[in-house]
Amino acid sequence: MNNTGLNVTNVTKTFVDRKAFNLNRLWGRPAKTVTAVEGVTLRIERGGVVGLLGPNGSGKSTLVRLISTLLIPNSGYIEVFGHDVQREELTVKTLINRVSVEASFFKKLSPIENLLYAARLYGVRGKEIKLRGKEILMELGLEESRLYQPMEKMSRGMQQKVAIARGFLTSPILILLDEPTTGLDPRSKRQVQAFIRELRKEHDATILLTTHDMTEADVLCDRVAIIESGRIIAKGTAEELKGTVVEPEGDKPTLEDVFIQLTGKTLQEKEMGKNEL
Repeated sequence: MNNTGLNVTNVTKTFVDRKAFNLNRLWGRPAKTVTAVEGVTLRIERGGVVGLLGPNGSGKSTLVRLISTLLIPNSGYIEVFGHDVQREELTVKTLINRVSVEASFFKKLSPIENLLYAARLYGVRGKEIKLRGKEILMELGLEESRLYQPMEKMSRGMQQKVAIARGFLTSPILILLDEPTTGLDPRSKRQVQAFIRELRKEHDATILLTTHDMTEADVLCDRVAIIESGRIIAKGTAEELKGTVVEPEGDKPTLEDVFIQLTGKTLQEKEMGKNEL
């Protein structure tokens, strides 16, 4: 199998601006487009963990959807272990799984029932998969008594743990973690982070992690890429990026400092700006 887990080369994705679409059509004007991802190149070696940092609207989730075959790029190409995501879509789907902050479930079913349903979609059945699902959920800190309760009775944080377990259940070799710890309390966040480390160690998993949490990226990732307005504006190890920041003597730079230097704003300020639009 190809030693490069993920190869994204010069990928661009645009969308029609739906807000202006009807008005433009009424006046006979061409449809206005919005560029969500522009000329992105990103590579992850097998077994590597790369963090993608950026505010909402920066293109992180769009890139994840492109990699996971949910969207088609306008230009450029994406390969997962040497398989083209467009020409070999079915093969790619067997190699990857995605954990999204916007995960959906059958709310009337229990966590175990949701996991078994997801496993069947991948052609996996049997008692072993049920035991594996139970094991993952308990490693993530879900109490055994909760495993058979309807999802609708669970908190947002507990539901997110089920989403994470579902993503790991089929032992994918490329895992796309789209803000997996958003909404989790500090203890749950640490449990998830510990599980990610274990998964990488035990299963040689290749991981792309999108996150707002720069400390999380610092401790989990081999390399980090910062994306802003659809473009990768910096790449390197956390230490390499922090080495580009000039700080007063005695202060140690952080990834937050790198972000501020490159974009002129903190991540919180970026988020507030996006929410105001």
